[in-house]
Amino acid sequence: MELTFGDVEETALIPLAIKASETGRENARIKDEKAKEIIDALGVDVSKYDPFMSHEGVVARTIMFRRELKNLIAKYPDALCINLGCGFDDKFSQVDNGRIAWFDVDLPEQIAKRRKVYTDRERCTMKEGSALDGEWTKRLPKRDMTIVVMEGVLEYFSKEQVKTCVNMLCDSFEHGYLLAELHSPFLEKNGKHHDAVKHTNATFGWGTNSGEEYLGLEPRLSLVSETSYNEEMKKYSIRGKIFAVVGKNLNNRLAIFKW
Repeated sequence: MELTFGDVEETALIPLAIKASETGRENARIKDEKAKEIIDALGVDVSKYDPFMSHEGVVARTIMFRRELKNLIAKYPDALCINLGCGFDDKFSQVDNGRIAWFDVDLPEQIAKRRKVYTDRERCTMKEGSALDGEWTKRLPKRDMTIVVMEGVLEYFSKEQVKTCVNMLCDSFEHGYLLAELHSPFLEKNGKHHDAVKHTNATFGWGTNSGEEYLGLEPRLSLVSETSYNEEMKKYSIRGKIFAVVGKNLNNRLAIFKW
């Protein structure tokens, strides 16, 4: 593997470190051998990117995104699926049904780094593209339904950038679902205290109290569901149960939109 520590953005190290450490546990709730391979190859201490609450949050969101993706793919087995802002994430291997067409999309410099770790697979292709410009969508195959995943992406966008993104998606695909990670206004204002992100130079963007706020940016969207990560986190630890109460409206959420 040609990947070096400098190739990996610090925000990408957080889910990678967490997925790798969870994979190595005896009773792992999620398995991501590619994440473990990447972290092992980097050969550096990434423990600061793996504090308890972030660990539980990433595990929860991984389980939740996978579950909802599988549900949608079961409903639309020939869908066009796009992991937009994919980083080093590998959802395809978790949800593939043998029929979907999957594209891992990110900015050119990130795709170049991703190619050091991944190769294109049958029905799973890496493509350069921006969440703020739909030119790349013109070169995708046509399917009756499109499913777009944006995990750990929109939370770093300004409100104007979120609007540009959702407008682009609705313009580019006639019908679709968007599975998006949303965060609160509290986190937008207090991100410097986040237990993992505080170790990076990243800052959180536009925070919302409800996914309904997205509908004002793009009237073609409807909100199908919105679920706090607390709902999954509280299943596994006392701290998770406590945070689900005291931090009821503070945790990130999985929102599913349709157009």
